[in-house]
Amino acid sequence: MKIRVYQSDDCKEIIELFYNTVHSINVKDYTEAQLDVWATKTIDRIAWDKSLSEHYTVVTEITGIIVGFGDIDNTGYLDRLFIHKDYQGKGIATAITTELEAYAFKKTLNLILTHASITAKPFFEKCGYHVLKKQVVERSGQRLTNFVMQKQLVK
Repeated sequence: MKIRVYQSDDCKEIIELFYNTVHSINVKDYTEAQLDVWATKTIDRIAWDKSLSEHYTVVTEITGIIVGFGDIDNTGYLDRLFIHKDYQGKGIATAITTELEAYAFKKTLNLILTHASITAKPFFEKCGYHVLKKQVVERSGQRLTNFVMQKQLVK
């Protein structure tokens, strides 16, 4: 497993990973209609590349295949963390989260904040994140439940 910094050439593969992961892994917690508005078939690649490039974004590769990615901004907001549907439960999310937290620590940030899906909530709790609140967000008429979670970084 190799963790490296995101490059714009990764964007297409990352978008496919995101779409496939949401539509296969999150299906146990969300309806098909909810998944369709969360991970649409028409994701704006230019906007994603801009966002991923502006954040500290890392990708994990195994034998040249991107199997996970995550990003955090300069305020400590952990925006995305997704692992390929065929590579779940292998420590990849933990490795990416550890890397993102180390980046935040170097930036002297005190807190990391994320919006975790129902599916991701147990993972983040295991990593020391605490729920601040449960919320429902609306996207294209669909209501999706997620959790605002934070982790205090120990200095």
